[in-house]
Amino acid sequence: MFSKIILYSSLFVFILNINRIQAQTENVKKVIHDFELEVEAEYKYFYDEAAFTNQKDHYPSIALTPEYSIQWNEGYESVNLTGFFRLDRDEERTHWDIRELYYQKVKKKWELSLGLKKIYWGVTESNHLVDIINQTDQVESFDGEDKLGQPMAQFTWSSDAFGTFDLFYLPYHRKRTFPGEKGRLRFPLAIDKDDIKYESSAEEWRQDVAFRWSHYFGAFDVGISHFYGNGREPLFTFDTQGNINAFYPVINQTGIDLQVTHNAFLWKLESIYRSSKAQDFFAMVAGLEYTFSNIDGNGLDIGILGEYLYDERDELALSSMQNDVFFGSRIAFNDTQDTSILIGGLTDLDQSSKIFSIEASRRIGTSWKAEIEARIFNNIDSNEFILSNFQQDSFLKLSISKFF
Repeated sequence: MFSKIILYSSLFVFILNINRIQAQTENVKKVIHDFELEVEAEYKYFYDEAAFTNQKDHYPSIALTPEYSIQWNEGYESVNLTGFFRLDRDEERTHWDIRELYYQKVKKKWELSLGLKKIYWGVTESNHLVDIINQTDQVESFDGEDKLGQPMAQFTWSSDAFGTFDLFYLPYHRKRTFPGEKGRLRFPLAIDKDDIKYESSAEEWRQDVAFRWSHYFGAFDVGISHFYGNGREPLFTFDTQGNINAFYPVINQTGIDLQVTHNAFLWKLESIYRSSKAQDFFAMVAGLEYTFSNIDGNGLDIGILGEYLYDERDELALSSMQNDVFFGSRIAFNDTQDTSILIGGLTDLDQSSKIFSIEASRRIGTSWKAEIEARIFNNIDSNEFILSNFQQDSFLKLSISKFF
């Protein structure tokens, strides 16, 4: 069904613009094409013995990310495409997606985008509560940073005096994919996304809407958003036999994100209130980042991060971050290789559970990039609804990418 959406969206964008593109191609200077291809080789190693049958310790994979854009009308109109494909030994992680395929028109104070697109909201480091538009690509990354393309119509209006207003019409909901039988970081029973139902009788075709206003006032950057539609997170419950029951609820979510810049300090806040038939709850992330700049006189910056996370959902939360503290450090060498390191740790204030992480990247030459990521699950409490399934899934990931 989703493939039909992609086809129809592509045909719509093509028909909408074919005459104009043909008229402009007579003058090559008015049409700009840009293409880039990233080829990534990844190796992920889990050093603890697997908890469940069929799971492995070594996971090599290959990923392709092509990007193409065409601009005309002096850059005020464009079509943008970003694809993604990964081949992995876990059949559920072998997947493809159109991250973005949209037509965009910009004119003075407004913009219009039609198609599949990725939208990011948020300011905090450890958890992005207000980021609600796109579905998480759960098999691609543990931290939820990777997102699936979302079909949408987006209208943006900007004013120096009144800020930026974003309106979203979201005609189709995409389900989250979870690791398969051979995958790590999964529940005892592998979850088939097709088994997850909807609260709405319209299912994935429920028509969702969202709104966001953002503005800045001196040192303050603020955003207020509201979403109404199928939730991006499924709700999970377990029966007495250990079977998993899950569905996507219809939710209302109001969010605020705030960042205050004062000298070397960044004060950050994300907070949401979400209501549904299953449960109403409040959640927040609040913290700060302080940066020591140009320490060695050669551009070295070291940032210190601290955040507090709170979530009222208890056992209904898909996230384990309900009363936790995050500490970390961001190191930027600001060199020609764009070398950076992010080190952090998440500590549960109610349980003994801790998660440590490290992410580092560095460019090699002009067209290569190397990355390292590690996640360590330490002393995970057996009462943790989510993390108790991953306590033997600490891993080290190495990847190298070539850009063409």
